[in-house]
Amino acid sequence: MAQPTNEALKSLHIAGGGASESEQSIQTIHSKVLPYLQRIFHSHAGRDDSWTSSQASRFIQSVQQNEYASRHADAFLSHLTVTFNHFLAYMTSPDSSITRPAAPCDLSSPLAHYFISSSHNTYLTGNQLSSDSTTQAYTDVLLRGCRCVEVDVWDGVESDGETSSSTSDAGDANRKSVRSNTSGSRKTKFSALKEKLSGSLASRLEKTSLSKKSDEKTSASTPEVAGTAKDHSQHQSREIVDDQEDFLEDSDVCTAEPRVLHGHTLTKEVSFRNVCHAIRDSAFAVTDLPLIVSLEVHCSPCQQEMMVKIMQEAWRGLLVEAPESSPDSLPSPEKLRGKILIKVKHVATGASTALVDEPGSAEDDAPTAGAAVSKQRKPSKIIHELSKLGVYTQAVSFKAWTQEEATMTTHIFSLSEKKFLEHQDKHGESLFEHNKHYLMRVYPSGLRISSSNLSPPAFWGSGAQVVALNWQQTDEGMMLNEGMFAGTGGYVLKPQSYTGRKPSENIAHRKDMSLSITFLAAQSIPLPLGDKSAKGFHPYVKTEVHAEANNYKSDVNDGLGHERSYKARTRTHHGCDVDLEGEEVTFPDIERVLEQLTFVRFTVRDDELGRDDLAAWACVRLDRLGQGYRFIHLLDAKGAVTKGVILVKVEWSTS
Repeated sequence: MAQPTNEALKSLHIAGGGASESEQSIQTIHSKVLPYLQRIFHSHAGRDDSWTSSQASRFIQSVQQNEYASRHADAFLSHLTVTFNHFLAYMTSPDSSITRPAAPCDLSSPLAHYFISSSHNTYLTGNQLSSDSTTQAYTDVLLRGCRCVEVDVWDGVESDGETSSSTSDAGDANRKSVRSNTSGSRKTKFSALKEKLSGSLASRLEKTSLSKKSDEKTSASTPEVAGTAKDHSQHQSREIVDDQEDFLEDSDVCTAEPRVLHGHTLTKEVSFRNVCHAIRDSAFAVTDLPLIVSLEVHCSPCQQEMMVKIMQEAWRGLLVEAPESSPDSLPSPEKLRGKILIKVKHVATGASTALVDEPGSAEDDAPTAGAAVSKQRKPSKIIHELSKLGVYTQAVSFKAWTQEEATMTTHIFSLSEKKFLEHQDKHGESLFEHNKHYLMRVYPSGLRISSSNLSPPAFWGSGAQVVALNWQQTDEGMMLNEGMFAGTGGYVLKPQSYTGRKPSENIAHRKDMSLSITFLAAQSIPLPLGDKSAKGFHPYVKTEVHAEANNYKSDVNDGLGHERSYKARTRTHHGCDVDLEGEEVTFPDIERVLEQLTFVRFTVRDDELGRDDLAAWACVRLDRLGQGYRFIHLLDAKGAVTKGVILVKVEWSTS
């Protein structure tokens, strides 16, 4: 099994699938927690207030149900007489984490048999409309265990202040370009963006909180914004949009290098070369399992030639080589260790170029009838030299489950969450059968302008391997992603019935489960972001069970796909160190769960008027959920590791 190999990752640990909390230990025990540990020890001790080695062994096997050997267990069992201090050393070791280590993963199956930790619009640092693009974003997600990153590439733009050799994000962000040449009379970013979008999307943007905040800030100081949309739209197309919507002709000479940004928005750019260098430097820093680079290409042919040259230079020796003949099956992660796979539009044999669809725009954001029609953009053509770099990940536009490319071994379909859910409802079995053998990528709706995420279990449940998320957000989607991939190297083998190894079985090994969690005490709970004092902090713990429920016959579609969620919470307490008084939450009968696609998520929130701010969280896949007395190691609202822990007793069973 490929585990993170860089010790620095442990100190950097941010949620996403890098180091697991099962690797963490506790340095000190607070007075709120200590009495519960003493009671646990004394309840199993003899008259001399100590344990024998056999009693310690029974505790590990019967109470904690730890079946695996570890150096911490060996040290615990090495004493003829086990004292409370010996017990305390064991309970504060990684062996007592609520997350058990992920089982060793067989990496010899084809790529399509794995769930792969994946990022959407990796370059962005914030929202989808106006945030910065940086190379650091790539470094961060790769150090967090991500194995599929996305790069949106656009033609470079010439200007007096622009060069093609910038080596820093600051240089890229400060370039003077047609897109970023602002003036005092221009509208705010959001007002300009509304003019730039079609009428349908502009009206939707108008309803968002981002738009409202922008309007509130500028309404008093910029009354001229009320001018006609037509006049300002023409001004915008001259000043901002032309370089993104009109592609260079084949005869144009390329002097500027390609750039990376979120097209048709006001996000800032970064150079494609610098992105490639950042990927090279961190691609295999924490695992040597293969990295997929998903390219969205909006460039002219000559700029695509430059892209090919840059990638071949930056990733020399890392790019996967094409096989001598067409493969009958995809290679395994084991055979692709240390290699970069490029996902790019497939050019059919005999063709020199292929047209590129605009992912997300047509299916998510199409204007309604009667809406203003935006300027039509010429489709990009992918040249053969670029397309042939997509060896095992050849992007094909989805048209029908019966299209010729749907059985091409190396194809990968990309669907927005909206389209995916439509197919899940109407063609669920076809979707599921396809994903047993071939790759599929799913990405968040283009209307998630705040960079919120879809809930991945619904998509994993239909076999999608590459469920791309906005890693700059710490929300339910990223928490569940952490539950799936923490400590795995970014590749998780699907359940057997999801891989085609047993074609007669669609859904197998489903069981009914019962879960009980007793909350004993907590220490060092981090405060919500922005809070400075624990005096006004009133935490409670919310427990949610997320169970995939894809049976292809469900009439329920709440926007999160086929997923069931069960919730319970504790009483409200006060402060960062809390006696939780043995409060129990139970989930007595949850039917037909698949352990590999069921997650237990804990969130600590501040009980206050209005929205209860997130303070801390943890998420565990059910088949890795420890039994007995366990510590929940808490991540903060940004997903960073903290010293916060909650002592609980966990009891769960399936039948």
